[in-house]
Amino acid sequence: MFVYQELSARVAAERPVRVGLIGAGKFGSMFLSQVPTTPGLTVSAIADLRPDNARKACAEVGWTEDLAGGVAFTDDAMAMMARDDVDVVVEATGNPVAGLVHAREAIRQGRHVVMVNVEADVLAGALLAEQARAAGVVYSMAYGDQPALTCEMVEWARSCGFRVVAAGKGTKYLPGYHGSTPDTVWDHYGLTPEQAADAGMNAQMFNSFLDGTKSALEMAAIANATGLTPPSDGLLFPPAGMDDLAHVLRPVEDGGQLAGKGMVEVVSSLERDGRPVFRDLRWGVYVVIEAPNPYAAACFRQYGMNTDASGRYSAMYKPFHLIGLELNVSILSAALLGKPTGSTLSFDADVAATAKRDLAIGERLDGEGGSTVWGKLLPAKTSLARGALPIGLAHGVTLKNRIAAGQIVTWDDVDIDEATDAVSIRREMEQRFG
Repeated sequence: MFVYQELSARVAAERPVRVGLIGAGKFGSMFLSQVPTTPGLTVSAIADLRPDNARKACAEVGWTEDLAGGVAFTDDAMAMMARDDVDVVVEATGNPVAGLVHAREAIRQGRHVVMVNVEADVLAGALLAEQARAAGVVYSMAYGDQPALTCEMVEWARSCGFRVVAAGKGTKYLPGYHGSTPDTVWDHYGLTPEQAADAGMNAQMFNSFLDGTKSALEMAAIANATGLTPPSDGLLFPPAGMDDLAHVLRPVEDGGQLAGKGMVEVVSSLERDGRPVFRDLRWGVYVVIEAPNPYAAACFRQYGMNTDASGRYSAMYKPFHLIGLELNVSILSAALLGKPTGSTLSFDADVAATAKRDLAIGERLDGEGGSTVWGKLLPAKTSLARGALPIGLAHGVTLKNRIAAGQIVTWDDVDIDEATDAVSIRREMEQRFG
């Protein structure tokens, strides 16, 4: 993707790309750190529930007082999106309920949307993306985050004429992590609660990375943007290093672990006994491809590709991602090229709230990364048929039925207000795409 020349032209014309940021947390702060060194890109406004913390974030990433003085800090995201000096809205709250409302309003206001909030995208991204296209604006994944980087690799493979066998990312995983809670999470990271607090690390957020929920959400986003297939009953998380991707992530009939070709999957950086995987891909993304003919397979070997024993399957990977430091690519692509860096096209995958332990009538679910449920990746048809409660709506709702550990929570199991904006948007998405 080539946007820098377009950006240089905007600099010469003194017409910068103007951004409105919602949420100045870690991802937002990483983006803000790049703004002073990106001529032609400005931040007009930052909306955060705590505007003083947003100002502090700007100072901590190196902004001068003069630069911060040109930004409107507010706690009103809806008003911010109505401003005349915002071209692109970046939704980086991580809150799925708020994210749906913000994205819909940005589209209504004619603003491009960069959806850092994968939780909201999986909840109803197919509907939002369709509405954005109808309104003539871009609804985009966030470049730098793993879903957009994976989608880029899928696009590369398909454009080159390769069949995509598997695509996804790496993470740290053991089966027992599904039961992890904010009270136990730091043990798995090798930190004390005090060390985590000193570093400003949020226990529930980091627990969502560990318990499998974030991985499920990101794979659902990739599946919905590419048409790749989710596993029938949750991610497998097979251990695999960079050199093993083409061997492990091929169909079972060919000696691998996949049910078929064209799937999303996450590889673990730990063997099942806890030993580290050699040359793990914990921070990276990958695509496994199949040579379309013997000539292409021979080229794999001639040019040093890492293949399986047959030589037919090979893998490309990126061993890291820089999240907010790379977000400019999405912003500039939307504003200058009118194109997303990955966008939801369908509703093929969903993430269902699943009990971490036996849950009693009257308990309140605490959502992603909490102590009650984790998110399990399912085909959307399976999720709808089972009436599964999306993980994005599993926060602050009360159980009406007992739920056994490992059981999927359904809509009928909870007392939920169907009239809320988030629920109505989700229901509309189900009817439109289900």
